[in-house]
Amino acid sequence: MVLQDDIQLLIWVFGATVLLPVLVLFLFPFLSDYIRKWRILSPIQNVKRPLPLLGNALHLETDGSAFFQQLILYSEQFRDKPLVKLWIGTVPFLILYNAEVVEDVLSSSKYIEKAYPYKFLEPWLGTGLLTSTGEKWRSQRKMLTPTFHFKILSEFLDVMNEQSNVLVAKLEQHLDKGKFNCFLDMTLCALDIISETAMGKKIYAQSNSDSEYIQAIYKMSTIIHKRMKHPWLWPDFLYFRLKSGKEHNRNLNILHMFTEKVIKERASELEQLTSTDSFTDGNSDSRRPKERKAFLDMLLTTTDEEGKKLSLKEIQEEVDTFMFAGHDTTAASMNWALFLLGSHPEVQLKVHNELDEVFGESDRRATMDDLKKLQYLDAVIKETLRLFPSVPIIGRAAREDCTIVADHGASTLGPLAILCCCGFVKKEVRLEGRRRRPTWMS
Repeated sequence: MVLQDDIQLLIWVFGATVLLPVLVLFLFPFLSDYIRKWRILSPIQNVKRPLPLLGNALHLETDGSAFFQQLILYSEQFRDKPLVKLWIGTVPFLILYNAEVVEDVLSSSKYIEKAYPYKFLEPWLGTGLLTSTGEKWRSQRKMLTPTFHFKILSEFLDVMNEQSNVLVAKLEQHLDKGKFNCFLDMTLCALDIISETAMGKKIYAQSNSDSEYIQAIYKMSTIIHKRMKHPWLWPDFLYFRLKSGKEHNRNLNILHMFTEKVIKERASELEQLTSTDSFTDGNSDSRRPKERKAFLDMLLTTTDEEGKKLSLKEIQEEVDTFMFAGHDTTAASMNWALFLLGSHPEVQLKVHNELDEVFGESDRRATMDDLKKLQYLDAVIKETLRLFPSVPIIGRAAREDCTIVADHGASTLGPLAILCCCGFVKKEVRLEGRRRRPTWMS
């Protein structure tokens, strides 16, 4: 028995003796790169003192709203600094909030690759326009640009009118009942609009906010944001064995099954329409109303320079991207616009007067000609987007060497993540050193 125990002990010692050097060799490049970046970036102001290997992950607020407020606080606290850094695990992020620096990064073709946390969107959105980079991003953008032609977008005005009427009816229920939070109402309206314009599918979000698909969108957004900020959830082999990883996959399955079904149904309908038109030699009934094309319809028919169509997988990536990013950004802008109008009654009155001039006492639907006349409302929307960009934080990866200039000299770093905090840049517009208001608000 003693001999058997000794043999087992020798096996463990031998195994440890062999595995330890292998582990050290495996981790050495990673640890040496981490230590090098830590040393080189040390002159740059930390938002808080980072912990080894964990960085600032434990300092970050879990709730999305609280995290947003936290970043605002950091940008104000270090306003005199050109940039600050934040460590999430072993990955350093340079946080930029100087308008000129942010402009340089976002306007440069060198920084089109997305920052590391974007990879956690890929199980849902694939490598669509939001998450792709390099040549694929360029070719996708070139292929999709015609689908945003002004004439095509104008066809969606009927959808916006219809869903806006639903929204107004819901808001009227709150009249003379005191304060209420309109955020969800605006968001569901945006979701209804983007669903019908992107997929050609009504989901009735404003009247059925408890539907499985709608709930999955919000749950998935929360799950992904949480994972981005917690580096211990980054390894896939560990994450998908945890409760949150299983919840991630459950919601992902709901989202993909819904959009996949819509795409296949629409592709089948378009194929039948094409067959019918071919059978009638294109002499279809002229009395039949012209069917409005959704974004999905154009994805199903668009081709690249070589005449190749998008695969069903590529189409689903773009549809999922527009369902998520399209409704989220639009809802944010609408809510900020209402907030600003409520905070500035004098501006709200001017908007109201302009609407009365264009529509009078009529309840008719808005037309494209009406929108051209609403110049002050257009200015309010532009000012809202200037003050509160619909995407307040944009992540980019610098794959080329970056030069960090500090008091002790210049040091060169390899790949680095950059967070451009567009929502936190100083908001005044400067002309020859003097502050002025944007011309559209004059």
